[in-house]
Amino acid sequence: MSDQPAPPNATPDTPPTGISSGLLDDATLEAVDAWAARNRVTRSEAIGRLVRLGLTVVPAATPARTARTGRAIELAAMQIDQLIDPEAPADERDRRIARLTEGPPEFVDARVDLPKRKS
Repeated sequence: MSDQPAPPNATPDTPPTGISSGLLDDATLEAVDAWAARNRVTRSEAIGRLVRLGLTVVPAATPARTARTGRAIELAAMQIDQLIDPEAPADERDRRIARLTEGPPEFVDARVDLPKRKS
């Protein structure tokens, strides 16, 4: 695994990296070891690099927020559907719901909370 000697505080259940067995599961340690081998570094150096890399990544929109937004749009569409004229054709009802949930076509391109439309 590691070419480094064990740290002075190493015990039989503490790997040579000084990381206690309970902090990382075996699958994670195997993945770290594979990454370390591909990059020709020790496990300890690999963990350090991966942690630094992880700290520099800016997370994307949180799934919870996306789920709440989708649920809000779904609830709004249901309420709008109840208010729209039941005599209107289905395609007209869909167009009205889309216009009310997405916004007027003139402003849809300016909205940052919607995915960009294909031209």
